[in-house]
Amino acid sequence: MIKQFLACLLLLHISYFAWGQKPNNQEIKELITSYKKDIRGPYKEIRWFCTDGSIRQPKDPCPDKIGPGVQHATYKNSVIDLGKSNHLFFGQILAYTNKEEFWDKDNNHSRLKQYQLDKYLRSVDDGWVLQKGQYYRGAIQSEDEEAWGVEFFKWLLSDTDNIKKHFFLIRQSLKDIPHQGDDNLAQKIRSESKVISDMAPSFMDLRIKIHSQPDAGDINRVTHYKNNHSGKLSSEVNLKIDALTRTMTTFYKSVDIAALPKRTNLVEEKQIGKDIITYSNLYSEEKNNAFLIPATAELLLSIRKAIIEEESASARLQLMDASLKLEEIIFKKAPEWQPKDLNELLDKVCYLGMANTGAGYIELEEWQQLNLASKGNSLGELTKTLEHARREVEWSSSMVKANYQRIVDIYTGFEPNAYGYIDDKIRGSIALHLGQSVSELGDIIAKESALTNKVMGIDNQSGFRGLNSGYALGELVVVSGSPDEIEVVSDKIYVFQRPPADLKPVAGIATVSEGNMVSHVQLLARNLGIPNAALADDNLKNLLKYNGEMVFFAVSNKGNVIMKLENDMTPEERNLFAKKERREDRVRVPVDNIRLQENKILDLKEVDASDSGKLCGPKAANLGQLKKMFPNKVVEGLVIPFGIFRSHMDQPMPDSKVTYWEFLNTIFKEAETMRAQGINHSEVENYQLQRLEALREAIKNIHLQAEFLEQLEKGFANILGENLGEIPVFLRSDTNMEDLKDFTGAGLNLTIFNVVTKEKIIAGIKDVWASPYTERSFKWRQKFLLNPENVFPSILVIPSVDVDYSGVLITKGINSGRPEDLTVAFSRGAGGAVDGQSAETYEIFDAGGKQLLAPARESYYNRLPSAGGTEKKIATFENFILNDQNIQDIRDLANAIRETMPKETNTDYNGAYDVELGFQKNKLWLFQIRPFVENKKAQSSDYLESITSKIDLNKKINLSQKI
Repeated sequence: MIKQFLACLLLLHISYFAWGQKPNNQEIKELITSYKKDIRGPYKEIRWFCTDGSIRQPKDPCPDKIGPGVQHATYKNSVIDLGKSNHLFFGQILAYTNKEEFWDKDNNHSRLKQYQLDKYLRSVDDGWVLQKGQYYRGAIQSEDEEAWGVEFFKWLLSDTDNIKKHFFLIRQSLKDIPHQGDDNLAQKIRSESKVISDMAPSFMDLRIKIHSQPDAGDINRVTHYKNNHSGKLSSEVNLKIDALTRTMTTFYKSVDIAALPKRTNLVEEKQIGKDIITYSNLYSEEKNNAFLIPATAELLLSIRKAIIEEESASARLQLMDASLKLEEIIFKKAPEWQPKDLNELLDKVCYLGMANTGAGYIELEEWQQLNLASKGNSLGELTKTLEHARREVEWSSSMVKANYQRIVDIYTGFEPNAYGYIDDKIRGSIALHLGQSVSELGDIIAKESALTNKVMGIDNQSGFRGLNSGYALGELVVVSGSPDEIEVVSDKIYVFQRPPADLKPVAGIATVSEGNMVSHVQLLARNLGIPNAALADDNLKNLLKYNGEMVFFAVSNKGNVIMKLENDMTPEERNLFAKKERREDRVRVPVDNIRLQENKILDLKEVDASDSGKLCGPKAANLGQLKKMFPNKVVEGLVIPFGIFRSHMDQPMPDSKVTYWEFLNTIFKEAETMRAQGINHSEVENYQLQRLEALREAIKNIHLQAEFLEQLEKGFANILGENLGEIPVFLRSDTNMEDLKDFTGAGLNLTIFNVVTKEKIIAGIKDVWASPYTERSFKWRQKFLLNPENVFPSILVIPSVDVDYSGVLITKGINSGRPEDLTVAFSRGAGGAVDGQSAETYEIFDAGGKQLLAPARESYYNRLPSAGGTEKKIATFENFILNDQNIQDIRDLANAIRETMPKETNTDYNGAYDVELGFQKNKLWLFQIRPFVENKKAQSSDYLESITSKIDLNKKINLSQKI
């Protein structure tokens, strides 16, 4: 009684707190714990809900005259409060839920996804919030839940737009929302095996096998394990093993192919219905998986297309369920298909890729960009097939993450078990078997080409792919969770799920989700010769055991990857890190020509490339140059030059006897004195960072001179055409220490998006002036520049353009290395591609055509409302971002830049350019241009050249060779 009383008090406290304010993760965690201990879980009481809207006691069912009704539990007040305050919904009862609210369109379908995640958590954590409440009789009526599910899907599938935009999500939800008595047995197997391994660690090897390479033989393996460990296992573990064996036995029963026509009787007169009948007649007794899987894959893809064409919601539901049955066939049978030769392995890769598309893991338009049916027999052609197949595996994983990562991240904050959901989704998909076949193909091609990765001897070496060449020695840090809270150290090597948007200097980096190859993070890594690689999900997991070890990491110029323990390094590799003079590889930024006496706001049209590093930074100077070359593609703008910043820095600093500028210089002089005294580097750096933080806060409150404010008012009115505070603008930091010949500095300083009010613009100017003194910006400059203290920020002020999509153009084929090709990466809305979002990326070939390297996979994007700020919009992936005319406009722009930029700027620079641009209603706008800077030292390294294999792409491979 006392325990129950205390639990009630806790629930009352949390309910009151939720009503008053939004509970934090710790409070939600405590709430979950209380539900687990409560015999009613998250529920309050059982009631009858009648069709006339009345609610009756559990022993007083709805009379016939106002019935029928449904009986189920109501939610505790704390559960209802949590839904209102945090948009979190635990223990959802479908029969108690409005269909539109459950679809939750305005919140990117959060409630539906939470229902799926809730079911997963119950399966891996003994009921989760229903640990005791799952035995609360009458709380949920399965027949009512199933009836609700049928009506929900008929409602949902009646809208063709839903199917086109959300095919993957809807199809996944069919596995979890009851609607025909089926269970998601594959997930149940994985969950039950996890529970057993948590209770009996000796089961871990079997669990890994079941999760990564499941097949029907697992039933005998589990039985054998139980027999061999019978004396060591508790009765509870034995019971759970028996339950797992029963689940696997049910799951691995053959799907009744002959029953498919009956399950799809509503389309029997349609072409897809006839295709299903033909498939059933031909393959219901088929034992040869080399025949069964291709036929099943073709039908699976046909059904996906037919669902869109079909008009009846009930028929669409039948086709969706048939699609799930076909996926089940392939998931079970794929491990049994053991190709005899390379030709058959290519078939398997092609048809698993096709089935994977039919199951919704990539979009139909994306499938058309992949040529997996190609069977060229040269090494070059096979390598291209491998690249395409590997892309499909990556795109499939990113589809799962794009749909579920956000809600998983929210739940992981208070429920760590939620983190395994993404992995569970991927391991329960055809993409798992596709990835294994692609890995096998990769191993064969690596052997033929001698381009072999050598990473710690772990499995799936072909899962590694070099992005930037370079080498490093440092402690390996493997981060399986979110990278955003990790404090990185410059001499360590990091492995992330995804790269953090504001990455500080590191020795090396590898990521599962590479973001995109032209984001600011990737450009900095390429510039500084930081080795950078992409890897598969299972590669990251296999590297976890080396976390904390000192390792050597290298990426060759051709993209093969080496990682080994420090003790295993060769003498040549050790010699790469022989002690060198600290400043040997850094450059000095010239400051002799800076014109600090210029303290008038400038019209963007008044500056050009020759003013870079003198009046203003390269953003403004180069955009002014573009304004002269492409006047209709560049907005008007204001330039706040270096001189205005410096004149403000010459003012006395509050609570100090020196000016801001003197305070800054004292920091660096004192640091030099400390170094001369032999004080270690980290202590000196900490001193500088602490003092720079004080300076930064002071600059954010600096007094703005009256003359400057008057100029700003006039500049807005005369140049931008609107009064200050009446037009949304971007404030872009533009220092003399970026876009240099040997240092890009991309994304190190602040850009303020879409500000309107006078107060925010004034505050924004101060924030931009302060931004070069942040820890991240300072550390990157320290790593590469000899005189980082001489940083001068100017500010580029340009009107906001509410682009439909924006991105980056590199006038070089980064993937191919061909200087005549182009690389573009675009995201929906403003700013996503440069910030490292998963962007739609192409290589555009000089000879004609293009190759999709990656689709966009960001579920949200920014629009720029005229009132200021940003507005988050929800993205879907069924259509590509760029259209054919956009691609042609980009081609024309690149040709014009290559031809005219060197002449207009009187420069001998003949390298590639990095251009930021966007499209608004198909009109191209230019926002920035800079040199595309690569690390010459890494490119010319004798060591990296020595590990780069010479590949004969014309070498013929016998496709009939046995494997």
